[in-house]
Amino acid sequence: MLKSVRAEPDTLQRMKDEQVIDLIRDTDAEISKLQALQLRAIADLSVRRRRAPSASSEVALALSITEHRASAIVSAANALIARLPRMLNLMDDGRLDLYRAMKVTDATSWLSGDHVRVVDEALEDRIPGRNATQVRRAAAYAAAKVDPEGAALRTERKFVERRFVLHHQDTGVTHLSVNNAPTEKATAAYARIDRAARALKTPDEPRTLDQLRADVAMDLLLSGTGGPSERTEVFLHIDLATYLNLNESPAALAGRGPIAAAVARHIIGGPDTTLRRVLTDPRTGQAVELSPTRYPLEEDEFIRVRDQECRQPGCTRPAQNCGIEATRTKGKAEGAGDQAVTYCSRHRRLKGQPGWDYEATPNGTVNVTTPAGQVHSTMPPSLSPGRRQPNRIRMKPQN
Repeated sequence: MLKSVRAEPDTLQRMKDEQVIDLIRDTDAEISKLQALQLRAIADLSVRRRRAPSASSEVALALSITEHRASAIVSAANALIARLPRMLNLMDDGRLDLYRAMKVTDATSWLSGDHVRVVDEALEDRIPGRNATQVRRAAAYAAAKVDPEGAALRTERKFVERRFVLHHQDTGVTHLSVNNAPTEKATAAYARIDRAARALKTPDEPRTLDQLRADVAMDLLLSGTGGPSERTEVFLHIDLATYLNLNESPAALAGRGPIAAAVARHIIGGPDTTLRRVLTDPRTGQAVELSPTRYPLEEDEFIRVRDQECRQPGCTRPAQNCGIEATRTKGKAEGAGDQAVTYCSRHRRLKGQPGWDYEATPNGTVNVTTPAGQVHSTMPPSLSPGRRQPNRIRMKPQN
C-alpha cells in the first residue's frame, strides 16, 4: 500500500476511511523501524567519538536540529542500545516510536544496570499501543517499584533543585515558571487557578480559558486577589499496605500518574488530608464502593473516584475537573439505563460530533467508535496503579 500511494498519489483519494487509518498506522510503523536504525547509527557514531560531547554536535548538524535536542537523542540511543534492548526491539518491530521510547529512557535514566533490565523486561508487553503519557506513567511506575528508595531520593533531589524562572522572549512577552515544585501543591495551585478562570468565563468574556488562567495566576502573584481562597481537592490513590508502610508500591495521583510511596505518605500526612475507604474488586482493582466520611456520599463523587480521569481513551484530565454525562448502555435504547461517565469538556463536545459513537457495557467498559470505524475501549481504571490496563483497539465490523 505504501509503495502504491508513493507511485500514484491519487490512490489516497480512492481509499476508504479504514484503509486511510491503516495507511497512517503502517507509515508510523515504518518510521519507527527507520528511527531504530538511525539510533543504532547514532550510538555507533557516539562510540567512534568515544562518547565525546562533539558527537551531539555532529548529529545536530547532520539533522539540522539544536544541540540540546541532538544531545537528548544521543543519550537515548546509547541507553536503548546498552540498557533497554527490548525497547529497541519494539522499535525494530514498528511498535514503539522514538518519542515514546524517550519517555522510557528519561524515566529510567537514574536506575542501576540491574534495575533497568528488570524494567525493560516488565515494559515489553505493557507499552505497545499506549500513547506517550501512558508510556511515561508505566515506565515511572515500573522504575519506582523496582527501586523505591531511589525513587524517593530522586524526588528529594528534584525538590532541592526547585526554582522560579523568568525567561524574556524577543517578542515583548516573558515565560514565567516554577520548576520542580511539590506535585501536590502544584496540582492544587493549578486547580485553584483553573476554577477561578472558569468562574470568569461568562458569555460576554472574550478571553479564552488559557488566557484567563494566565491572567488569574499573574493577579494572584501580584495582589493575591486572583480568586477565592478555598480548599482544592487532588485525588491520591494508595493501597493500604503502602499507606501503613508495609510495602513501597508507588501510588497514583489522578491526572499526573505514579509517584513514589514515600512522597505519597508525605502528602497523606498533611493537615488537610481526608482519607476515604474505597472497596475494590480483588480481580481487577476497580472501585466498587466508596465509604462516606464527613458528608453523605454523593453519586457524582463515587463516579469521579471510580473513573479517576476522563474516560476518553488516552485522556488524562483529572475526573474532578470533568463533567459527568450519560452514556448509552449496550443493548438498551437511548436513555434507558444510561451509565454516568466522566468526560472533560473537550471530549464531551467530541461525543456529540457526527460519526462518533459512545457506548458503555454493563461492566463499565466504554467503547468509542471513530468515524473511520475504529473502536477504542477503556475499562474503569484500577485503583492499584500496577493493574492499569492499556486501551484496546479493534475494527468495527463492516456491513
